[in-house]
Amino acid sequence: MNTKDYMKLMQNILHYIEDGIHVIDNEGNTVVYNKAMAELEQMKETDVLNKNLLDIFNGLDEETSTLLKVLKSGIVIKDKKQTYLNKYKNEITTVNTTMPITENGKTLGAIEISKDITKMKELSDEILTLHREKSNPKKIIQNKIKKYTFENIIGESESFKKAVSLAKKASKTPAPVFIYGETGTGKELFSQSIHYEGIRKNKPFIAQNCAALPESLLEGILFGTEKGGFTGAVSRPGLFEQANKGTLLLDEINSMPVELQAKLLRVLQEGYIRRIGGMKDIPIDVRIIATTNEAPTKLLKENKLRKDLYYRLNVISIYIPSLNEREDDIILLADYFIKKYNNKLSKNVKYINKKARKVLLNHRWHGNIRELENTIYSAISMIDYEDNIQIEHLNININESKKIQNNIDTSNEKCLDELLKEIEVDFITRALINNKKNITKSAEQLGIKRQTLQHKIKKYNI
Repeated sequence: MNTKDYMKLMQNILHYIEDGIHVIDNEGNTVVYNKAMAELEQMKETDVLNKNLLDIFNGLDEETSTLLKVLKSGIVIKDKKQTYLNKYKNEITTVNTTMPITENGKTLGAIEISKDITKMKELSDEILTLHREKSNPKKIIQNKIKKYTFENIIGESESFKKAVSLAKKASKTPAPVFIYGETGTGKELFSQSIHYEGIRKNKPFIAQNCAALPESLLEGILFGTEKGGFTGAVSRPGLFEQANKGTLLLDEINSMPVELQAKLLRVLQEGYIRRIGGMKDIPIDVRIIATTNEAPTKLLKENKLRKDLYYRLNVISIYIPSLNEREDDIILLADYFIKKYNNKLSKNVKYINKKARKVLLNHRWHGNIRELENTIYSAISMIDYEDNIQIEHLNININESKKIQNNIDTSNEKCLDELLKEIEVDFITRALINNKKNITKSAEQLGIKRQTLQHKIKKYNI
């Protein structure tokens, strides 16, 4: 099979690959250009196939084209963000991995695998614009953006009140805060309360979920971009600059790629940021609040969170107990949500009847307060004329609303031992986090002797 027939065969095979594939020969002519790449670049396969790259993409040259750069250097370029114009002058943004094609040490061409992030780039621009509006006091007043304080935090259980007390102390300092709590426990509520009752309350509060965007966009959103940093880049301040003198909440920080965690650590240590493509160091004064919905010990063990970054952020550590640890607060919160949605839905629900209360108390709240709120919202929406919430109004699988002990197969002794061990390790870990690894205070919280706690830490290798 000659080279021309081989390339035609490859074109047919790669036609059905979901990622964009673009292959050029050693003279820069396109020999493979699949359907996904054509759709990504908003062109036809016939526009590009068997034509020189520079004749199609007029804005590219040997320095700005990743394909030509790899063809010349022979060095792989991995996950490179690129913005350029297609044949019809439409702006395209991709993330490319580009590799040389070699045989016997000779470079025969280059292959590029591309993912379309044009829409994601537009989204990131919108995110930065929205953050700027939210951080503008005039915009906040005009749009009446909800700001939470400790008055909005509801709970009477001892473990929860301890977390609130610690958060109130944190609001009086500029130190970084690390908050651990399951999904739906109110981590952003705590974060906003710390900010809006602190010395930075009149400065910006900006929140960013680190799991919401890929690394290539998250870095630009955090640190900003400088015109000329890459093709199509514009000068734009990142969230650190927008939050200057205020607070930046990094939600689900464990979802931030490890490489980006290293850059974040350097910023926190030096107090300067440098925009992507920029040459100037920009001083910043930002208080960081980091949150995670997984136990820090687990994240560190699985290398999802850098130890040096964790220790840098964990100056003040707050553990927000799950709703399953706050049984006394379930009905208290439910009553609060009844009042809230009575007003919103123009209903007159007065209470939760006895059977429905029992279901709420026995339910395992995996979504915590957020799940409880949605359950009450749903219940009140379903009520026509009754003045109380009944079992049939609850959007809950009653058969699953059992406590742990009701779900244990007691005929399996090994299962029971493992479950009890898991529960014990979890409680000890949380107590240690809540008390900054102070053995005496942790033992007091758990209601056991100091020596017993030390024995269990050693036993379970915590």
